[in-house]
Amino acid sequence: MTEESLKNFKGERSGNEYLINLIDSPGHVDFSSEVTAALRITDGALVVVDCVEGVCVQTETVLRQALGERIRPVLTVNKMDRCFLELQVEGEEAYQTFQRVIENANVIMATYEDALLGDVQVYPEKGTVAFSAGLHGWAFTLTNFAKMYASKFGVDESKMMERLWGENFFDPATKKWTNKSTGSPTCKRGFVQFCYEPIKQIIKTCINDQKDKLWPMLQKLGVTMKAEEKELVGKALMKRVMQTWLPASNALLEMMIFHLPSPSKAQRYRPVFFLEYVKSVQRTVIWMGKRQESVEDVPCGNTVAMVGLDQFITKNATLTNEKEVDAHPIRAMKFSVSPVVRVAVQCKVASDLPKLVEGLKRLAKSDPMVVCTIEESGEHIIAGAGELHLEICLKDLQEDFMGGAEIVVSDPVVSFRETVLEKSCRTVMSKSPNKHNRLYMEARPMEEGLAEAIDDGRIGPRDDPKVRAKILSEEFGWDKDLAKKIWCFGPETTGPNMVVDMCKGVQYLNEIKDSVVAGFQWASKEGALAEENMRGICFEVCDVVLHADAIHRGGGQVIPTARRVIYASQLTAKPRLLEPVYLVEIQAPEQALGGIYGVLNQKRGHVFEEMQRPGTPLYNIKAYLPVIESFGFSSTLRAATSGQAFPQCVFDHWDMMGSDPMESSSQAGQLVADIRKRKGLKEQMVPLSEYEDKL
Repeated sequence: MTEESLKNFKGERSGNEYLINLIDSPGHVDFSSEVTAALRITDGALVVVDCVEGVCVQTETVLRQALGERIRPVLTVNKMDRCFLELQVEGEEAYQTFQRVIENANVIMATYEDALLGDVQVYPEKGTVAFSAGLHGWAFTLTNFAKMYASKFGVDESKMMERLWGENFFDPATKKWTNKSTGSPTCKRGFVQFCYEPIKQIIKTCINDQKDKLWPMLQKLGVTMKAEEKELVGKALMKRVMQTWLPASNALLEMMIFHLPSPSKAQRYRPVFFLEYVKSVQRTVIWMGKRQESVEDVPCGNTVAMVGLDQFITKNATLTNEKEVDAHPIRAMKFSVSPVVRVAVQCKVASDLPKLVEGLKRLAKSDPMVVCTIEESGEHIIAGAGELHLEICLKDLQEDFMGGAEIVVSDPVVSFRETVLEKSCRTVMSKSPNKHNRLYMEARPMEEGLAEAIDDGRIGPRDDPKVRAKILSEEFGWDKDLAKKIWCFGPETTGPNMVVDMCKGVQYLNEIKDSVVAGFQWASKEGALAEENMRGICFEVCDVVLHADAIHRGGGQVIPTARRVIYASQLTAKPRLLEPVYLVEIQAPEQALGGIYGVLNQKRGHVFEEMQRPGTPLYNIKAYLPVIESFGFSSTLRAATSGQAFPQCVFDHWDMMGSDPMESSSQAGQLVADIRKRKGLKEQMVPLSEYEDKL
């Protein structure tokens, strides 16, 4: 960078050379796991927002992830060329649109304030917002224009920048600045007068091929064109003129250098809150686009690829020197979407099985969010965030990781959850195999919002009991003493189900606690309906009768009994299935709305918000769509709206299915039968009498 361009740089610097590693990550919600992975190794983020469509689900998701990882954002309002060419927006209207987009982004950022980061909102007048046309390769920040006009008005650049945004109006007739419009036809907002109109004029002159007007204008702006470039016409001319006048690289680089922290600075506030192997790295490479270059060493703060570690690392790991003592492992990533769509894969040719197993291992390493598992039935299951995400994963698996070997993919399968509708109709009892111990239990649904609080980690096994009791009593109406008697959460010790001890004066109760917990972990992972995870059930231990001799009340007696009594209490509390539901955001013009509603209705979706984007012909529709209905949704939607509607689906919540799974003719009953068949279980559910014993 030249000394001239850095004279306003406030931070510390040595020399004028900058090395910036850019990591581009996909924008589609299905791939937000890749964004999370990229955020791990970055210190600043350039968030790109469409100036017409504004802030959408995916922008919000990405901003939320970035701020959650303490990454300072700068914003660019992109696709500016649409304002000038296709929509032909007037200056004041354009200003209002940009202002709204920036405000919407700031609202999201303000909700994730972090004391260590300070103010993360973005302001055009401070140079943290750029306006760009990526397609045509030009962009500007208000600094560009402030530099041009500062000397003309005899003020310094920072003062000029403030005048180019917000409530600042200039009237060339009176040559005066005011902070509200005087109403005279020549009085216009600073941004409109000095930034928007000049660009509009130059673009118009280029498109209309008025070269006699164009060259004097460019000369005033200090833009020199090469002889062969002067021959261009129309759009090509406009592109070249704009790129020469306002090159995108300058604006974006200036924004990154001036406003995003260097790694050494960022790491002070980003210490991220284990297997051990001693292994030497074979070589280090850096990626330049798609080529890789071997390098001897890499200075701190850069991204580097290391060769020779892959067999020890699955998703993420922390590398240190061999004799390092003060090292801490870096915390694992938190994803904003969850893998709810699954497919089973098998080889077309049986002899390719080793390739498939190896391919799945490599797939699991390459994408931080894919979950590859083997079912008891021997099926290989891949779980991903959505249809598109899975499609890409399967393509990678077949082409990159299995060398093109053919695979057969089952229809996508959705994971369900099992829950209960009301409290058990009676206390159920099961006896241990030796008939000397009896467990009495009841199941009840958790209060609304409690399962979500456990999912979000607000309530969990590692909480301070006093704090947990306070939250449970204040927000969910629990008794303070009861809140102290939670034995455990499950499945996997952190899931949204729990066991609560309601017993009064039982002998030896603590000795069997671990066994009951073990039985509960097993049962909550594989519910009684279709061996799906349970969700939102609170199991109350009502009474326990135990054998006096310790040898007769060991784990072998209590664990299977606990599992049976949990199943019995689930089946007596009106069991229900929960299905995952997507939040779909669709952008479309008015004439496509009919088609959208039609498709959503036939797929059990329902719209809960429809808004017209101010200043655009687009509507923004938000709807809930059951995940099981979402396969082929985007293609059906495109067909019904002749390609005008763009859906983005992101997992939102679990929804209870109305029908009773115990009736084989109902929709839920049919689903249970299908799931059991797929898992290779008996078609008929195990009856209650198998789990419940009589005195």
